[in-house]
Amino acid sequence: MDLLETLAWRWDLDGWIVLAAVLCALAASLLGNFLVLRRMSMLGDAISHAVLPGLAVAFFVSESRNSLPMFVGAVIVGTLTAFFTQWIHRVGRVDEGASMGVVFTSLFALGLLLIVQAADNVDLDPGCVLYGSIELTPFHKVGFFGWEVPAAVRTLGVVTCINLLFVGVFYKELKIASFDPALATSLGFNSAFIHYLLMVLVAVTAVASFESVGNVLVVAMFVVPPATAALLTRRLSIMILLSGVVAVCSACLGHVAAILVPAQFGFESTTTAGMMAVMTGIFLSIAALFSPSHGILVRFVRRKFLSLRILGDDIVALLYRFEEPDRRDAATLGHAANVARRSPTNAGTDAGVQELPMHELRRLLLCGQTSLMIAAQRLRARGELRITNSQFALTDAGRARAQNLVRSHRLWEQYLREHAGVPASRVHGVAEQIEHFTDQELRERLDAETNEPAVDPHGRPIPSERDHAVRKRKRKR
Repeated sequence: MDLLETLAWRWDLDGWIVLAAVLCALAASLLGNFLVLRRMSMLGDAISHAVLPGLAVAFFVSESRNSLPMFVGAVIVGTLTAFFTQWIHRVGRVDEGASMGVVFTSLFALGLLLIVQAADNVDLDPGCVLYGSIELTPFHKVGFFGWEVPAAVRTLGVVTCINLLFVGVFYKELKIASFDPALATSLGFNSAFIHYLLMVLVAVTAVASFESVGNVLVVAMFVVPPATAALLTRRLSIMILLSGVVAVCSACLGHVAAILVPAQFGFESTTTAGMMAVMTGIFLSIAALFSPSHGILVRFVRRKFLSLRILGDDIVALLYRFEEPDRRDAATLGHAANVARRSPTNAGTDAGVQELPMHELRRLLLCGQTSLMIAAQRLRARGELRITNSQFALTDAGRARAQNLVRSHRLWEQYLREHAGVPASRVHGVAEQIEHFTDQELRERLDAETNEPAVDPHGRPIPSERDHAVRKRKRKR
């Protein structure tokens, strides 16, 4: 209530404005889901621009600004826009985006010429045409079932109900036709009929929203809420629901922001329609950053965790190789092997245990100190690594994990050499990439396919399989 008082909220004015905005956003987003799925997002833009000649011609014919003739004229031209776009695309074999651009720019230019021609006789405001006048919604009321409601609310309410009914009744057909029109036709219903019925309703919705938010900003309602929902889910039913929630929230918050935000900069207010579009952009930005499957930040964090996990694998695998009795590959490690053998901290440890200093691990693994320490601390927390005076050594649990990693690596080398024909000099790099994603079942299959080899193509012994019992015991402790 305090917020409403701060906004100087009046239900007889602001309430109708918000209701009109909500109905407009909801009606457009319902159909916008299928435009986005069909990769026809800009068709709403094309129709909303192309209805201008329909409005002008309706005025010339009726010689009045009565809503019904202008509504009918705009819907007819909007439907023709969709028809001409498809006709040019199919007959002329032109890209659908190019055909759309040809049709709507031509009709939009024609509409502007007609508006200019009528400008001396009627107050057709180009600014109103482009951006709408939703703030004036409460001042033009009509009777509706015994109630006095704004004309825009009545029109948008009817259109929203029609769109809801259309999506509910033809949900299955719309779903199949959006993903596979050929399958829709083979199942017994005409996908072309569904397409043109959808286009007619897009035109009707664009025209119904014309006076409220204009023919430019209605595009945001057609495209952005469905695009936001598509980033958050892969299920169409959930996508439709989420797009409606985003559209409604954008409409409500848009009006509030139109009053509050400009005041912070010394202005009175701005247009609700404009702030509606801004709010949809904010929701889209949030979804683009934090979407579970496509979010920029989420993918960045996942890549970082994956890189740390792989680095942890490399650490334990490298330490394990130093502990192997047969160190024929130690020569390839050069000075690091000698440092490990001469390390004072090795004195008094088990004969097979080797410790490596941090700087040698960094040099061998080509990683930064921060990444190495984070990966090492994770291994230490899991009981797989012992760190003493910047010296790294494996625990029993770490040795078990490392043994399976090295086994995966060498089995892959053998498989690639025998079955894929990869030269022995090149199998190491490929095996290095896929060893991190090889589980026990796959190792067993590799072992069987390569006839249970004892050594890899380089002559190094392939370790036996180690279970995770040691690691489990460590975790329980």
